[in-house]
Amino acid sequence: MTHERDITAEDTLARFDGGLILDAQKQLSTGPAISSMEQCKEYILPLQQHIGVISQPLIRTGDRVLKGQMLARPGDLVSAAIHSPVSGVVTDIRQHEVPHASGLSDLCVFIENDFKDEWLEREPLGDDYNNTSSSNMRKVVRDAGIVGLGGAVFPAAVKQTEMNVRTLILNGVECEPYITCDDVLMREHAEDVIAGADIIGHIIKARQCVVAIEDNKPEAIQAIQSVIDKDGTGFFKIRVIPTLYPSGGEKQLIKIITGEEVPKGRYPAELGVLVHNVATAVAIQRAVYHDEPLISRILTVTGNGVRQPQNIEVLIGTPMSACIEHCGGYTEDSDELIMGGPMMGFSLQSDQLPVVKATNCLLVTADIEQVKHKKHLPCIRCGKCVEVCPVRLLPQQLYWYASSKNTDRLIEHNLFDCIECGCCAYVCPSEIPLVQYYRYAKTSIWQQERERKASDLSRQRHEAHQMRLDKIKREREDKLRKKRELLKKKTEAQNAADNKSDGDGSSDGKTSKQAAIAEAIARAHTKKAERNKAAEQVNETATTQSEAKTTPDKESSNTRETDK
Repeated sequence: MTHERDITAEDTLARFDGGLILDAQKQLSTGPAISSMEQCKEYILPLQQHIGVISQPLIRTGDRVLKGQMLARPGDLVSAAIHSPVSGVVTDIRQHEVPHASGLSDLCVFIENDFKDEWLEREPLGDDYNNTSSSNMRKVVRDAGIVGLGGAVFPAAVKQTEMNVRTLILNGVECEPYITCDDVLMREHAEDVIAGADIIGHIIKARQCVVAIEDNKPEAIQAIQSVIDKDGTGFFKIRVIPTLYPSGGEKQLIKIITGEEVPKGRYPAELGVLVHNVATAVAIQRAVYHDEPLISRILTVTGNGVRQPQNIEVLIGTPMSACIEHCGGYTEDSDELIMGGPMMGFSLQSDQLPVVKATNCLLVTADIEQVKHKKHLPCIRCGKCVEVCPVRLLPQQLYWYASSKNTDRLIEHNLFDCIECGCCAYVCPSEIPLVQYYRYAKTSIWQQERERKASDLSRQRHEAHQMRLDKIKREREDKLRKKRELLKKKTEAQNAADNKSDGDGSSDGKTSKQAAIAEAIARAHTKKAERNKAAEQVNETATTQSEAKTTPDKESSNTRETDK
């Protein structure tokens, strides 16, 4: 079923299940304008900054690269390119710690900045995108390495399907506490937001675009509405929605705006709806109008543990420590560094990690505002987690199955429908970090699936190799068999020809053949006789010589007797 009608300003907004009203704490970072950071000496670019297959490097250690140059191409359909944020030299390609809940390392490209800021030659499309096909526009988005910047980091070009999408929803909700990067982006770059949405609308051939913003962002609402009023096409509409966490979730937002739910196992595009984040729209606008790949993003640095909370435009690959330093450094009572917000973010053990495409916020807490506790109590099955779950799951059951690593039951209870919003963990009286269990379980299942696929691929390769060997063996045997058959046919043909010749030949021919045989026999007899005769002559010669030796002896004997 698809969404059949246009959204209007008079439509009643729907409500999703569960959710929480939270203390937003957004005023900490919305005061200053977006600031730009000074460039760093070294940048670290992980090759896995997106959902999907890791990117494949195109460069080697020692190569000089230009700003905006593609360092790694997409490894598959669901993958994203990685580009150099500066000009400089590739000093290394190796494993390095990356910002991830697992705390593990991944393959990274290290670039030493030469501070020349030399760009790769650029050829922006500009307004010509209106005359460019959807497939070519998707290629522009794909080549620019653009992913969803709302947190999911799903490759944007893959979402821009050719399915019958009627409504584009531009997500400016930003419901997570503390995070304000989308808010200030809409305030300061409203025209770029709408221009990017117009490009996306062209790509997917949408009938309308609805810009959704929470009612706690009045300045952003005013800025976007002003640009929409100037547009005057009627393509854009703005819907102001109540502040409720997690309204910014894709499926939750679709429910609010359209009143429809995305069924399990289905995609929003199948309902005629596509959701993109406002920051993603700006990234697409930059790619089209400036031929600029995704090499930077707006980042919120906030919390009571940092001296000057603010939003900064930061190059991808910048060390997080440099971001904190740009914002005045840590306070004396700073306690914990979190990437993301207090609900969906995760703790980092070090600030020497690079900013990646998914880094929308660095939250620094202080001792007085512990966002997460280190210890938890046993589950008391109070059911509060069930009440607030926006996806209507059973969080306590998922917790038990994740603890016991019961993969089958986790899948049966729809673990992968969990959006990791953290509502369940927030209300848990035992302070169990439920989302951490779910993330670990998902990662384990994905790893098992990767290992299974790798095993299947290895088996398929072995079977294919064996099939090739068998084919070669059969071809060799067939070749030998055909050769034997051909030889046999030739022999039979020759024998047949000889027999025919014997049967049809004249008596003279027979006589000639018999004569030849007789002559051969005669020659053999002659040679044998000659050999016998030669042997007799040798014997006679030997006898004569023997007699000659005997005669002188007799004469000598007779002489001696005469002398006596």
